[in-house]
Amino acid sequence: MQVRPVIACVSLLAGALVALSGTPAQAASTTQYVSPTGTDSAAGTQSAPTTLATAISRIAPGGTIYLRGGTYNYSSTITIPAGSNGTSSARTNLSAYPGEKPVLNFSAQSESSSNRGLQLNANYWHLYGLTVERAGDNGIYVGGSNNVIERTVTRYNRDTGLQLGRISSSTPSSQWPSNNLIVSAESHDNADSDGEDADGFAAKLTTGTGNVFRYAVSHNNIDDGWDLYTKTDTGAIGPVTIEYSLSYNNGTLSNGTVNANGDRNGYKLGGDDIAVNHVVQHSIAYRNGKHGFTYNSNPGKMTISNNVSVDNAQRNFAFDVGTHVYRNNTSCRYSVSGSNDKTIGDADSSNQFWTGTNGSRCSSYSGALGWSFASDGHLAVTFGGKVVTP
Repeated sequence: MQVRPVIACVSLLAGALVALSGTPAQAASTTQYVSPTGTDSAAGTQSAPTTLATAISRIAPGGTIYLRGGTYNYSSTITIPAGSNGTSSARTNLSAYPGEKPVLNFSAQSESSSNRGLQLNANYWHLYGLTVERAGDNGIYVGGSNNVIERTVTRYNRDTGLQLGRISSSTPSSQWPSNNLIVSAESHDNADSDGEDADGFAAKLTTGTGNVFRYAVSHNNIDDGWDLYTKTDTGAIGPVTIEYSLSYNNGTLSNGTVNANGDRNGYKLGGDDIAVNHVVQHSIAYRNGKHGFTYNSNPGKMTISNNVSVDNAQRNFAFDVGTHVYRNNTSCRYSVSGSNDKTIGDADSSNQFWTGTNGSRCSSYSGALGWSFASDGHLAVTFGGKVVTP
């Protein structure tokens, strides 16, 4: 006799949820499938795919959302909200379906700081195999921590392609994004209208400790390849590691467009005379529009090791202040004569900073990434057996 009222209450609650949402309430799912033609009310199975926003709201911690191939056209930001976390032992996955290429296209957005593409504010997620393009601001913005962003392409966005930063102005520094790994990612042809802010990758202004970029390629962005800028208003960021990465032709888009307002560096490593001890190793800067590697007023003790900088327009290495440590770096010029490199700090004989035009020496050097020059000065770089040819 006491069971019926409980059952009735549950039935009424379920009915109310259906009335409010328009679709039956569903338990969290361990697997969801999404396609460009999916619908919110669909179950999220292979035969009945749903939408990305709905899949995000349904997925259980540690589950997987598969994006089928094709173009997804959006006019507003897709957000993975804070609190929708995976776990340290089982990240939640947002992944391209095996063998397929999903493209998230935000070309319907106007250029505005409020018009990001894909925004990851949760912790312990793994994004894999996505292309995000033409957003009104950042292509991918990471405000959460302990995430892995792998094999993504961010292109033609109207601010930095992939950027790390705090979720909101009220986020305390203890909760700034930390321990994120960006691996085997590419970012190119990102350009804002004034030419001053659209980099390939950025961990700047409001980022915590432990963020790493590895096997990443940044090229043909209107501003810098990497930007680790700091400013007095927000103070120091956590040290960032960039390793086994490549930055080339930044400052000039693939179609030849140049904006004089752009800084045009390969790796920009500071700002506002704030000391942060970044680590940059086993990386290459090639033919960027200003400097290859630059301290950009960072007076700290950065570790700059096993890097190669070739034919950047001004300095290959530009470090005017600090106690930075330089080991096993190479600076040379193939098609541009002269050198005005500067390395303030601890630089020993393991570095090779050649002056003049020294193509034969460039050609004879074999860096950690694997690279070589053709007879016309063309650079070929190998990442894990794949050749990238600027």
